[in-house]
Amino acid sequence: MAEALAQEMRRDARVLMFGEGVATKRPELLAEFGADRVRNTPLAEAIIAGTAAGAAATGLRPVVDLLFAPFMTYAMDALVNSAGKLRFVSGGQFSFPLVTIAMSGGGWAVGAQHNHNVEAWFAHSPGLKVAMPSTAADFKGLLAAAIRDDNPVLFFADIGVLMQEGEVPPGEHVVPLGRAAIRRSGTDVTLVAYAKSVQACSQAADTLEAQGISAEVIDLRTIKPLDEMAILASARKTGRVVIVHEASRMCGVGAEIAALVAERAFDALRAPLVRLTGPDAPAAASYPLEQAFAPQPAAIEAAVCTLLRKRPALAGQVLATLDA
Repeated sequence: MAEALAQEMRRDARVLMFGEGVATKRPELLAEFGADRVRNTPLAEAIIAGTAAGAAATGLRPVVDLLFAPFMTYAMDALVNSAGKLRFVSGGQFSFPLVTIAMSGGGWAVGAQHNHNVEAWFAHSPGLKVAMPSTAADFKGLLAAAIRDDNPVLFFADIGVLMQEGEVPPGEHVVPLGRAAIRRSGTDVTLVAYAKSVQACSQAADTLEAQGISAEVIDLRTIKPLDEMAILASARKTGRVVIVHEASRMCGVGAEIAALVAERAFDALRAPLVRLTGPDAPAAASYPLEQAFAPQPAAIEAAVCTLLRKRPALAGQVLATLDA
């Protein structure tokens, strides 16, 4: 993320960053670009987001850090009612190229008021784009693309993958918004996920392969725009779809994907659609309970084996959620 920020700030003098502790957390950016372009703010999310919307309207390209995703509740008016709508309301006279970064999900046991996956809220809001990467390379590439976009982008950093190591391309690296990645090719079932759930799906796919089941893993990377073509092509190929995410089930991203497949690829399905999600409950401030909160590889394996009417490799594993 730091590489992407430095890359885009060197490329475009209009890019600036401010927010809660950004100059303290990223001293290398402060040293290179100065206090005019990298600055700490008070803990006042509504003011930070409102300032970003105003800066974007006047021609700057702000990147703001609101720390934890639930804190966006304080910034909803500026992000949803202003940044998300004013390009349309102005008849295209203004653009709002701003990026809002926030950490999301379990992994640090920071409690319910810090751990809450709210990405579906913003995907439902007109004018906003939503990115949620699962790999180090995509953290860099998607953030660069978000900064270059002329629309407001919500960039969610999943805490569960934020400190994991991974290969990162050197130099300029941009991953287009709205393009999913096929992390693993398969023929028997499609696993659709984003953020930390991609890794859970990949681990489940390894176990399934040992049982002779070929699973395709799709990493959405961006929730809005959604790569509908990638999802539909895979659903038509395998005929079975399991959708996995940590956010709660009700009105979640999985529901949108299930509706998409049911409406446009129903004739190709050989089994009911399945959603595996987090519960409709606040997250606990406990690492083991956080892990139980999110769909795990064993539950994904069990869901696939249920669709294929095969016994899962892990005896006694109970399928947590099955939605036909």
